[in-house]
Amino acid sequence: MTTQSAAVPAFKPAATSPALTSAVLVTLIGAATIAGAWFFQLVLEILPCPLCLEQRYAYYLAIPLGALTALAARSGAPRPLLLAGLAILALAMLANAGLGAYHSGVEWGFWKGPTDCSGPVVNLGSAADLLSKLDTVKVVRCDEVQWRFLGLSLAGYNVLISLSMAAIAAWGFVRTMKR
Repeated sequence: MTTQSAAVPAFKPAATSPALTSAVLVTLIGAATIAGAWFFQLVLEILPCPLCLEQRYAYYLAIPLGALTALAARSGAPRPLLLAGLAILALAMLANAGLGAYHSGVEWGFWKGPTDCSGPVVNLGSAADLLSKLDTVKVVRCDEVQWRFLGLSLAGYNVLISLSMAAIAAWGFVRTMKR
Protein backbone atom coordinates (compact mmCIF):
# COMPACT_ATOMS: atom_id res chain seq x y z
CA MET A 1 0.00 0.00 0.00
CA THR A 2 1.39 3.38 -0.93
CA THR A 3 1.20 6.43 1.28
CA GLN A 4 -1.03 8.18 -1.21
CA SER A 5 -3.59 5.37 -1.28
CA ALA A 6 -3.67 5.30 2.51
CA ALA A 7 -4.16 9.07 2.70
CA VAL A 8 -6.93 9.28 0.10
CA PRO A 9 -9.24 6.29 0.29
CA ALA A 10 -10.88 5.79 -3.06
CA PHE A 11 -13.14 3.25 -4.64
CA LYS A 12 -10.83 0.68 -6.19
CA PRO A 13 -11.29 0.40 -9.95
CA ALA A 14 -11.67 -3.05 -11.38
CA ALA A 15 -12.55 -4.45 -14.74
CA THR A 16 -15.64 -6.01 -13.16
CA SER A 17 -16.71 -2.94 -11.16
CA PRO A 18 -20.52 -2.78 -10.99
CA ALA A 19 -20.38 1.02 -11.24
CA LEU A 20 -18.33 0.78 -14.43
CA THR A 21 -20.47 -1.98 -15.90
CA SER A 22 -23.78 -0.27 -15.22
CA ALA A 23 -22.59 3.16 -16.35
CA VAL A 24 -21.26 1.75 -19.63
CA LEU A 25 -24.48 -0.20 -20.25
CA VAL A 26 -26.66 2.86 -19.54
CA THR A 27 -24.51 4.97 -21.89
CA LEU A 28 -24.61 2.42 -24.71
CA ILE A 29 -28.33 1.73 -24.40
CA GLY A 30 -29.07 5.47 -24.26
CA ALA A 31 -26.92 6.18 -27.31
CA ALA A 32 -28.54 3.35 -29.27
CA THR A 33 -32.01 4.57 -28.29
CA ILE A 34 -31.33 8.16 -29.39
CA ALA A 35 -29.75 6.91 -32.61
CA GLY A 36 -32.92 4.90 -33.23
CA ALA A 37 -35.11 7.92 -32.52
CA TRP A 38 -33.11 10.03 -34.96
CA PHE A 39 -33.31 7.22 -37.54
CA PHE A 40 -37.11 7.17 -37.25
CA GLN A 41 -37.21 10.95 -37.57
CA LEU A 42 -34.59 11.64 -40.24
CA VAL A 43 -34.69 8.49 -42.39
CA LEU A 44 -38.21 7.12 -42.01
CA GLU A 45 -39.67 10.64 -41.63
CA ILE A 46 -41.77 9.73 -38.59
CA LEU A 47 -41.81 13.14 -36.96
CA PRO A 48 -41.80 13.37 -33.16
CA CYS A 49 -44.57 15.10 -31.27
CA PRO A 50 -43.79 17.52 -28.41
CA LEU A 51 -44.04 14.72 -25.81
CA CYS A 52 -41.66 12.56 -27.87
CA LEU A 53 -39.12 15.37 -27.89
CA GLU A 54 -39.46 15.83 -24.11
CA GLN A 55 -38.77 12.13 -23.59
CA ARG A 56 -35.40 12.57 -25.30
CA TYR A 57 -34.15 14.97 -22.60
CA ALA A 58 -33.45 12.12 -20.17
CA TYR A 59 -31.28 10.43 -22.80
CA TYR A 60 -29.42 13.68 -23.46
CA LEU A 61 -28.62 13.68 -19.73
CA ALA A 62 -27.96 9.95 -19.36
CA ILE A 63 -25.48 9.57 -22.22
CA PRO A 64 -22.85 12.08 -21.05
CA LEU A 65 -23.49 11.42 -17.34
CA GLY A 66 -23.17 7.68 -17.91
CA ALA A 67 -19.92 8.21 -19.80
CA LEU A 68 -18.55 10.47 -17.05
CA THR A 69 -19.58 7.97 -14.37
CA ALA A 70 -17.89 5.16 -16.32
CA LEU A 71 -14.70 7.21 -16.65
CA ALA A 72 -14.83 8.04 -12.96
CA ALA A 73 -15.29 4.37 -12.06
CA ARG A 74 -12.45 3.37 -14.37
CA SER A 75 -10.08 5.89 -12.81
CA GLY A 76 -10.91 4.94 -9.22
CA ALA A 77 -13.07 7.88 -8.18
CA PRO A 78 -14.44 8.00 -4.64
CA ARG A 79 -17.48 5.81 -4.00
CA PRO A 80 -19.83 8.74 -3.10
CA LEU A 81 -19.19 10.31 -6.50
CA LEU A 82 -20.02 7.08 -8.30
CA LEU A 83 -23.12 6.55 -6.19
CA ALA A 84 -24.31 10.09 -6.97
CA GLY A 85 -23.86 9.53 -10.71
CA LEU A 86 -25.68 6.21 -10.63
CA ALA A 87 -28.50 7.60 -8.48
CA ILE A 88 -29.06 10.51 -10.86
CA LEU A 89 -29.09 8.11 -13.81
CA ALA A 90 -31.60 5.82 -12.13
CA LEU A 91 -33.90 8.66 -11.09
CA ALA A 92 -33.75 10.41 -14.48
CA MET A 93 -34.63 7.23 -16.35
CA LEU A 94 -37.36 6.34 -13.87
CA ALA A 95 -38.91 9.79 -14.37
CA ASN A 96 -38.60 9.32 -18.13
CA ALA A 97 -40.42 6.00 -17.89
CA GLY A 98 -43.22 7.88 -16.11
CA LEU A 99 -43.35 10.45 -18.91
CA GLY A 100 -43.41 7.66 -21.49
CA ALA A 101 -46.25 5.93 -19.63
CA TYR A 102 -48.17 9.21 -19.56
CA HIS A 103 -47.62 9.60 -23.33
CA SER A 104 -48.72 6.01 -23.94
CA GLY A 105 -51.89 6.68 -21.95
CA VAL A 106 -52.58 9.74 -24.10
CA GLU A 107 -52.13 7.60 -27.22
CA TRP A 108 -54.51 4.93 -25.91
CA GLY A 109 -57.06 7.58 -24.92
CA PHE A 110 -56.87 6.81 -21.19
CA TRP A 111 -56.48 10.53 -20.39
CA LYS A 112 -56.13 13.87 -22.14
CA GLY A 113 -52.76 15.03 -23.31
CA PRO A 114 -51.28 18.51 -23.37
CA THR A 115 -53.35 20.99 -25.35
CA ASP A 116 -50.39 22.01 -27.52
CA CYS A 117 -50.31 18.59 -29.18
CA SER A 118 -53.59 16.83 -28.50
CA GLY A 119 -56.19 19.51 -27.87
CA PRO A 120 -58.17 21.72 -30.19
CA VAL A 121 -56.41 24.46 -32.13
CA VAL A 122 -57.40 27.71 -30.45
CA ASN A 123 -55.49 30.48 -32.20
CA LEU A 124 -55.03 30.31 -35.97
CA GLY A 125 -53.86 33.90 -36.35
CA SER A 126 -55.29 36.27 -38.92
CA ALA A 127 -57.50 34.99 -41.73
CA ALA A 128 -55.14 36.39 -44.36
CA ASP A 129 -52.24 34.29 -43.11
CA LEU A 130 -54.28 31.15 -42.48
CA LEU A 131 -53.77 29.54 -45.89
CA SER A 132 -50.04 30.20 -45.94
CA LYS A 133 -49.69 28.79 -42.41
CA LEU A 134 -51.65 25.65 -43.30
CA ASP A 135 -49.28 24.96 -46.20
CA THR A 136 -46.15 25.21 -44.06
CA VAL A 137 -47.18 23.83 -40.67
CA LYS A 138 -47.21 20.12 -39.93
CA VAL A 139 -48.81 19.46 -36.55
CA VAL A 140 -47.74 16.17 -35.02
CA ARG A 141 -50.36 15.13 -32.52
CA CYS A 142 -49.41 13.41 -29.26
CA ASP A 143 -52.58 11.34 -29.21
CA GLU A 144 -52.10 9.75 -32.64
CA VAL A 145 -49.71 6.83 -32.96
CA GLN A 146 -47.59 7.03 -36.10
CA TRP A 147 -45.91 3.62 -35.74
CA ARG A 148 -46.51 0.44 -33.74
CA PHE A 149 -44.64 -2.82 -33.48
CA LEU A 150 -46.08 -5.77 -31.54
CA GLY A 151 -48.83 -3.49 -30.27
CA LEU A 152 -46.49 -0.91 -28.71
CA SER A 153 -45.82 2.61 -29.93
CA LEU A 154 -42.46 4.32 -29.65
CA ALA A 155 -43.65 5.85 -26.36
CA GLY A 156 -44.36 2.35 -25.08
CA TYR A 157 -40.91 1.16 -26.07
CA ASN A 158 -39.47 4.22 -24.35
CA VAL A 159 -41.13 3.06 -21.11
CA LEU A 160 -39.50 -0.36 -21.39
CA ILE A 161 -36.08 1.01 -22.33
CA SER A 162 -36.15 3.69 -19.61
CA LEU A 163 -37.19 1.16 -16.95
CA SER A 164 -34.37 -1.14 -18.08
CA MET A 165 -31.84 1.67 -17.88
CA ALA A 166 -33.14 2.70 -14.44
CA ALA A 167 -32.86 -0.91 -13.24
CA ILE A 168 -29.30 -1.21 -14.55
CA ALA A 169 -28.27 2.03 -12.83
CA ALA A 170 -30.01 0.94 -9.61
CA TRP A 171 -28.23 -2.43 -9.77
CA GLY A 172 -24.90 -0.62 -10.14
CA PHE A 173 -25.80 1.66 -7.22
CA VAL A 174 -26.72 -1.23 -4.88
CA ARG A 175 -23.71 -3.33 -5.85
CA THR A 176 -21.35 -0.36 -5.46
CA MET A 177 -22.81 0.36 -2.00
CA LYS A 178 -22.02 -3.22 -0.93
CA ARG A 179 -18.38 -3.10 -2.06
